[in-house]
Amino acid sequence: MKTQITEKIQIPEGVSCSLEDGVIKCSKSGVELSRNLKIPRVEVKTEGREIVFNCERGNKIQLKSIRANLAHLRNMFLGLEKKYVYSLESCNVHFPMILKVEKDKLIINNFLGEKVPRTAVILPNVEVQIKGAKIAVSSHDREAAGQTAANFEKATIVRNRDRRVFQDGIYITEKPGREL
Repeated sequence: MKTQITEKIQIPEGVSCSLEDGVIKCSKSGVELSRNLKIPRVEVKTEGREIVFNCERGNKIQLKSIRANLAHLRNMFLGLEKKYVYSLESCNVHFPMILKVEKDKLIINNFLGEKVPRTAVILPNVEVQIKGAKIAVSSHDREAAGQTAANFEKATIVRNRDRRVFQDGIYITEKPGREL
């Protein structure tokens, strides 16, 4: 069933937003985040202190896309206020891992006794702090912080061995809003 879909989101006080060619840029006190809001057959515009999504003849696919983008915008507005922090922990049984940050990469040496170091990509505008076995990943952009944490976890996947015995790796222990 094709119906008219209109969804709105308020722009918080102190946040300035500009919309150009489907890309929204929001900034507050020196922090700037941007996101692509191009959705097929959906018109996005700013009206005063609101961002309006409008679809003349939309179905549930457009509604899902609009609501997903509204959630992303809420995360952007919260990210302008404070940083999203992911906590990770490196676990090893026999071979101690050596973690080191170099520019935009995390270098993992001596993982399971391997001679060749493993690397994980750190996305732009993400800060990584290593204190012993604890790793803190923080950023104003929730997606960048989450993807960086996932890159660390993925870099230490154990293959061709029994996971019950070889439990070494880097694991996410805390996400923004909940503890695992």
